[in-house]
Amino acid sequence: MPKRPVIYLAASAVLTAGVALTTLPAAAADVTMNLGFGAPEDSIYGRFGQIFKQKAEEYTNGTVEVKLRCCNQISSEDEAFKAMQLGTVDGFFITANNVSPHWPLMDVTVLPYIFQDKDHLQRVVDGEIGQLIKDRLQADTSVHLLSFGPALYRDFYNSVRPINTMADMDGLKVRVPKNEVMIATFEAFGAQPVPLAWSETPTALQTRTVDGSDNGTSFIRDMKFFEFEPHLVILEHFVAMAPLFASDRFMKSLSDEQREQVLRAADDAGIEMRNQVQTETEEIREWLATEGGMAMTRPDKAAFIAAAQVVQQSFADERGEDFVELVEQIRQTAQ
Repeated sequence: MPKRPVIYLAASAVLTAGVALTTLPAAAADVTMNLGFGAPEDSIYGRFGQIFKQKAEEYTNGTVEVKLRCCNQISSEDEAFKAMQLGTVDGFFITANNVSPHWPLMDVTVLPYIFQDKDHLQRVVDGEIGQLIKDRLQADTSVHLLSFGPALYRDFYNSVRPINTMADMDGLKVRVPKNEVMIATFEAFGAQPVPLAWSETPTALQTRTVDGSDNGTSFIRDMKFFEFEPHLVILEHFVAMAPLFASDRFMKSLSDEQREQVLRAADDAGIEMRNQVQTETEEIREWLATEGGMAMTRPDKAAFIAAAQVVQQSFADERGEDFVELVEQIRQTAQ
C-alpha cells in the first residue's frame, strides 16, 4: 500500500511533464528576412514574394522566416539597393532599371528592344549570361541577385491622345524612372521625358503634371492608373524585370545549408511566377480595354525599333568594353 501513492505521483509527474512539453511554443526561426517592395500586397511583387516565402520557409524547415513588407515600409525602390549595400535592408524587389544608377551594367537588360521575344529573354537570364550578371553584380556591389523573377513588357499609357505612329509621341511629357537609357529612349521616340522617382509617379499622373508613363501591364491595373489615363499603347519597348535581391549581410547570416535552400527557393519561385504571368499579359490588356475603359492601340513598331537601335548603339559606344561585350552576347543568344 505505501508504494501506490509513490507510483501514482511518479506517473502524474511524467504525464504533467508530457503535457507541458506538448504545449511549448514551436521553436522560433533561426533567421528572419524582412523582404520589401514598393507596390501593394496583391501586386506582382507581392505574389512573387508570397511564393518565395512559402518555398524558403518550407525548404529550410522553418529555420528561415520571410516577412513581406509592402508599400515602401522598409525602403523605396530608389533607396533600397544602397540600403542593402549598407546591410540595413535584408532584401527587396527592385525593377532592373532602378538598379542601373548603382550598377550601370544592369542597363544591358534595360536597352529598348534588346530582347527579341520571351524565349530569347529566358535563354539570357537562365543561362550563362544571367549567371555572369549575378556574379558580376555581387562582386562589384556586394548585393546578391537571387532571381530575375518574372518579366513583363512595359506598356505605354497617356491622358492626351491615342498613339498610332511614332509621330503621335511628339511633345508628350512622359514620366520615366531616373535611368539614362529610358530617358534617351523616349527622347528618341520624340517625347519629353520627365525623370521621377516611383513614389512621386502616381500623384504626377493624377494631377496631369506629366501626360503619361509606362509600366509592366499588371502594374497599370494594380495601381489603378486606368482611372485617369485613358489611352493604352502596346509598344513592348522595354522588358520590365523585378529581380529579387538580398544583402550580403543577410546572406552571411545563413548557414551553408540555409543559403543553398534560400537560393533554391528563389529559383523555383521565379520559375513558378514566370509561368503564371506568361498567360496573364493579354488577359490584363483586354481587361484594361474593357472593364478599365482604356482605348488600346497597337502601333506599327518599325519606326520605334529603328530609333531604339540608335539608342542601343549609342550606349554601347559610351559604356565601354564590358557593356559592348555583354550586349553582343545577348544579341548572339537571339540567333
